[in-house]
Formats: sequence, C-alpha cells, structure tokens
Amino acid sequence: MRIVLVGPPGAGKGTQATRLAEKLRVPHISTGDLFRANISQQTELGKLAKSYMDAGNLVPDEVTIAMAKDRMEQPDAERGFLLDGFPRNVSQAEALDELLETEGIKLDAVLDLEAPEEEVVKRIAGRRICRNDSSHVFHVTYKKPAKDGVCDVCGGELYQRDDDSEETVRTRLEVYHTQTEPIIDYYKAQGLVVTIEAMGPVDEVTARALKALKREDSAE
Repeated sequence: MRIVLVGPPGAGKGTQATRLAEKLRVPHISTGDLFRANISQQTELGKLAKSYMDAGNLVPDEVTIAMAKDRMEQPDAERGFLLDGFPRNVSQAEALDELLETEGIKLDAVLDLEAPEEEVVKRIAGRRICRNDSSHVFHVTYKKPAKDGVCDVCGGELYQRDDDSEETVRTRLEVYHTQTEPIIDYYKAQGLVVTIEAMGPVDEVTARALKALKREDSAE
C-alpha cells in the first residue's frame, strides 16, 4: 500500500507510522529522516538543504520533493510506502501526484489521525524528558515519575523542552491548521481520506488504523 499519514502535532504520527509500516511491510519515509540521512551522507540534496537551514531559512519544496522522490525510487519501496511529514502543504501534494503519475502509480489512502486540540496541547506540554537520556520520557499526567522531576530509570533531571511549552505547541498547531490541514480537503476530493480517532492506547489506535485501511483497500 502507498499511504500518506497526516494529523496534528501530538496525534502520535511518529509512533503509528513506525507500527503501521512494520505491519504493512512497507518503508516508513519521514521528512525528518530524509533530511538527516541526506545531510549526514553529504548528498548534493543534503548539502543544499543544509545551506538553507544554516541560514535560518525553510528548505524549499522542490528540495524536499526531490529527496522524497529519490527515497521512493529505492527497491524497498517498490511494493509501497508510508509517507510521514510529506506532503506538508497542497503544493507538495500536487507535486507528489505528478510524481506518482509519472511513475504510473497512485496513492491507496490518506490516513488522517484526528485528535482534539486541547488533548494535543495536554499531551505535548505535559512531556518531561531526562537530561541524561532523551529516550526516557515521562508525563505529568499519563506517566508520572515516582519522584517529581527525577527520572525513574537513571535518576537524571527531568525537564520540559522549549518546543514542548504550551505557547509553542499552540503555534505549531496554528501552522498545521494553515499549511498542512488543507491537504485533507485536497485528498478528500480524490476520495482517499480515511479518518480515525487518534486518542486511546497505542495498540488500539494501530488496530483502528489497520481496520480502516483494510476497509479502504477492499473498496478499491
């Protein structure tokens, strides 16, 4: 299957993308991973992207699209892929359609993870990260440490990242609403959007997504 995954910050896209890609046996292609890989490997696209980033500018759509094109043409993506973080706006969605049409393939579904805005703010703003190991993540409501401000695993200090503050989260949500959310209507016009509730235990959300995608696949 060829799937685009969309949803607001805090909806669990990263977690679900990894799980769904594994279940569907297709590569998880994330914009962040594409940038990191190209920059670390010092590809021409990576060097170009880094030049924009170092100058404090957004990487142009054409560079992001070229990276995505290169990744989707790799052998492991022949039977499908799951795109996470791309396309991020309607222009990129149109470019993706053109790219896929050139290759004689098409998207099977656009999976929209729906989450209430206040719950998203609560999820992200409540996160606390261990200074010693960023993989140790706690939450002031959902996963409280035994001792306030102290990592249960290593005893390190727990802190809130700057981009997890409520003000920053609301800014990120506004960016999502203005830039990325319009692609949902774009894909709805093509009959591709499958919307699921992103709240609840991770396993339940994954099962919900797989069931929705299977139903969509059966409708083809």
